Amino acid sequence: MKRRQKGFTLLEMVVALGIVAVALSAAMKGVGSYISNAGHLRDMTMAHWVASNQVTELQLSKKWPSVGTTLKGTAEMGGIEWYWTITVSEPPAPDDRLRLLDVAVAPERDHDLVTATLVAFLGKPT
Repeated sequence: MKRRQKGFTLLEMVVALGIVAVALSAAMKGVGSYISNAGHLRDMTMAHWVASNQVTELQLSKKWPSVGTTLKGTAEMGGIEWYWTITVSEPPAPDDRLRLLDVAVAPERDHDLVTATLVAFLGKPT
């Protein structure tokens, strides 16, 4: 009389470990992608805040830059030194009381990798 053995065979264990390895690999890829996206979104948010702050500072300064002017500077936010550039141009419908501001913000001085851009209008100070 044959006695039935209880448990898994070596082949069953290898197949089960293979399935677990594939599942864990997929889970790790998903977590890595989430972490990468979270960091990118954090950087984009901070860069947008820097751009918004520069537009607000220009509005509060009561300065009236001429068309074609390019303003540059730096701002520190979130432990990162951000480099910003504001290009002043005419709005689509020419109006001598408005300026169109294109703000580009990058974490590096050469602005090769612009993290955020913002388009705003500047009203002529009264």
